[in-house]
Amino acid sequence: MNPLLFLASAVAALHGVTAFAPSAMHSQGGASVSLHMSDAYGGGYVDINERAPRSVAPFDEWTTTCGVQRSEGLRLFPTNPEDQYNQDDISVMTDVDLPAGSPVLGVPAGMILSSTNSQMELEAISDSLGDGGVKSAVDVLSRLGAGETVPKFYLFLKVLLEYSRGAESAYYPWLDSMPRLFYNSVSMTDFCYECLPPLVFSLSRRERVKFDNFYDALQKIDSQIIPDSIKTNKDTIIKWAFNIVHTRAFSGDKSGMSGDGNGIGEGGTMGEEQRIVPMADMLNHGTETDVAVSYDEEGNCNVYTIRDVPAGSPLRISYGCPTNPSEFFATYGFLDETSPATFCKIMNIQPTEELKTIGLDFSRMLFFKDTGDITPEVWDVLLYSKVLANDLQTKNAFYEAHVNGDEATKAAIHEQYMEQTSKALKQHVDTFLTQLDALSAKSEGKNWEEHPRLPLILRHNEFVKSTFLNVKATLDPMVEQYMYEAAY
Repeated sequence: MNPLLFLASAVAALHGVTAFAPSAMHSQGGASVSLHMSDAYGGGYVDINERAPRSVAPFDEWTTTCGVQRSEGLRLFPTNPEDQYNQDDISVMTDVDLPAGSPVLGVPAGMILSSTNSQMELEAISDSLGDGGVKSAVDVLSRLGAGETVPKFYLFLKVLLEYSRGAESAYYPWLDSMPRLFYNSVSMTDFCYECLPPLVFSLSRRERVKFDNFYDALQKIDSQIIPDSIKTNKDTIIKWAFNIVHTRAFSGDKSGMSGDGNGIGEGGTMGEEQRIVPMADMLNHGTETDVAVSYDEEGNCNVYTIRDVPAGSPLRISYGCPTNPSEFFATYGFLDETSPATFCKIMNIQPTEELKTIGLDFSRMLFFKDTGDITPEVWDVLLYSKVLANDLQTKNAFYEAHVNGDEATKAAIHEQYMEQTSKALKQHVDTFLTQLDALSAKSEGKNWEEHPRLPLILRHNEFVKSTFLNVKATLDPMVEQYMYEAAY
């Protein structure tokens, strides 16, 4: 049994909390749902100007009216109002102690935006017009080699559809609570890209390509579904909708995780159900997670604590691999300064099955932030791919020793070539530190009003730099020692 579902059942049995389970919501034909509107709204579209404030209080009231249930003391609060970036970020906090296994949040299935229900609704509208535009749009993504992004594309269309309905949308309070100013790669200016280190640049380009694919596919949608004034507004409305989906969607059978085992890319979302859960989408990321997300047989979303959480604490889930802050930065637009380690940024190695077996993996080739420690996979991959590149006999012997768990042979080969390996790693670290300084220096004299993501980029570069400096402090004496021994 899924351990999260088991936990939910156990908690329900323990507390007799059938009343805590979200009540069913009434449907009105097809995939549409009847949600309660707040009386605070007039007509027109949500104001998505980057400087427009988020309307959080009306959204909070709306969720309760629509049947969202929450534990005592659960509230929304500004995450970092005094920070120089992302000042309007919102988090979920508890004002009371929550023991492990406590139910925290219950969201009725009828409130949840899912890729499957969005697909059904949009295809039904498209078919009623006789144009088949939604299916044609999905075909465009498939031809572009982006078929794995289709579930999020349906959510993207759903967000645009609800936006186009203005204050008539049942989801208007939720849309009006969304961020306007995003800091992820899709929102960056071209100059911002010039200040990004290679890994973040590569991940950011991936996100930009995905965005362009969505825009191209969107043009197949009939203007009676999404007006031309909206679907051609690439730099504002389309980008906003894209960012909402890609920063708030959960994989259907995961606890808010995104990406593959390395925290990279769409990962397990290949055709997998995607959901956006109002209120639960306010849960922020943490390296140390506090809650988990599960869905019951009726499709209701339930959030439970997975450890004791003291009063005054934010409630956090995992957005993916905690040792790849560059992924979070590019996709979500935040810097995870709680990350204990980061990928070593060695990008010039052609991946092979043998190297993957040895440890070529973003989540395993790590530099530790506070200690400067280096994982064994860094040494293994560097030795195998660089130092032993022209010594096939020793290279094969090292691989066989690794596969067979012969640590003594591996250690002997490492010792024999440690001078060369440590020098190669030191050269990488020194070069990368120089590169970081050069990238950050480009921002001097730039107007932060024109490039509001620059402060976060500089902060990211400094964060990575501090890690590399600690690694350098470990490496430099090591290299000096080997050079001294070689000389004598």
